[in-house]
Amino acid sequence: MIDFNNTEIAFQLKTDWELKKAYYLFKLIGNPFLTKIGNGLARFALRLHLPVAWFVKPTIYAHFVGGETIEKCFPVVRRLAHFNVKAILDYSVEGGEREEDFARALQETLKTIANAAKDDNVPFAVFKPTAFAPSHILEKAGKGEDTLDEEEQKQLAAFRERVETLCRAAFEADIPILIDAEHSYYQDIIDKVVRENQQKFNRQKAIVYNTYQMYRHDRLQYLKDDYALAEEKSYFLGAKFVRGAYMEMERERAERMGYPDPIQKNKEATDRDYNAALKFCVEHIDRISIFNGTHNEYSTNYLAGLMQEHGIAKDDPRCFFSQLYGMSDHISFNLANAGYNVAKYLPFGPVRSVLPYLIRRAEENTSIAGQTGRELMLITTELKRRK
Repeated sequence: MIDFNNTEIAFQLKTDWELKKAYYLFKLIGNPFLTKIGNGLARFALRLHLPVAWFVKPTIYAHFVGGETIEKCFPVVRRLAHFNVKAILDYSVEGGEREEDFARALQETLKTIANAAKDDNVPFAVFKPTAFAPSHILEKAGKGEDTLDEEEQKQLAAFRERVETLCRAAFEADIPILIDAEHSYYQDIIDKVVRENQQKFNRQKAIVYNTYQMYRHDRLQYLKDDYALAEEKSYFLGAKFVRGAYMEMERERAERMGYPDPIQKNKEATDRDYNAALKFCVEHIDRISIFNGTHNEYSTNYLAGLMQEHGIAKDDPRCFFSQLYGMSDHISFNLANAGYNVAKYLPFGPVRSVLPYLIRRAEENTSIAGQTGRELMLITTELKRRK
């Protein structure tokens, strides 16, 4: 069992001033009323193109984001590497619907692959599929590609081409690439395209990773189906696990549109399936590589225990742990100190473009039971220890 209460190790990256800033930031985020007002004002400012960088950049942006460009992330990557924590540069610009948006996202993501290929402290590349196609195309294609008209077929083909371009670049650079999960109504076509690329590029080892949101009640079986297909077609599976990020939105949409709720009935069911997925993967480690993207202490220790039970070395490249930059340092740094593979998701991008990501971070911290309180308790403990 790893002790996640060692705050000296957890916050060794932060100066006293940075720790105090984090304390006040989480105090603010922990207040649902203030968070709701702040997020509303941020969305209003975005719509009216009002200046926001003067306030956002030194506060929530500095805490959760690496910088505006890949180059500006280098100091953060080096600081993390000093404590054996690696970084995954995530171009976190959201909401593009135009061809120029897709082209810009493609070029930035290709740059992250090239950067990872020459920096041992950046072990993965990553992208969001919705950065490469209009969301309505993904939604409609998920219901069946035969429902698309000629122009929509062209847009879907362009999406496939962009995803393959990224997967091929990752394969040629020998850098694994994580394909993030999206809303359930986009995910069917994304899963199909991911499978196509895994069959092309995962012949020797896992390069292309799909993401399984385990708050969906069908994902454990989908993982097992993926494994069966990988066995049948003789390729390797890359599996990234998260609990999920769109629960309230998914439930509301399912009720409004009259289709079955895709979300687990409760958190216990999510936790059960999440840990069962980890167990399944460890039991099939010869075919599956695992990326454990969690802020849950139990699931972290559970995978560490499974690795020990099955004789898997702590630094086996087939097993990685990950948390978001700016959150759960008590997990990341204590894990890394114990010798496990750890990587922080490090978002980057212009302040205004990354603001939707930051709004979501604030909302998730407010809604996840105990998350903000745990952060505050650990920060307070470390501040007292330093005195």
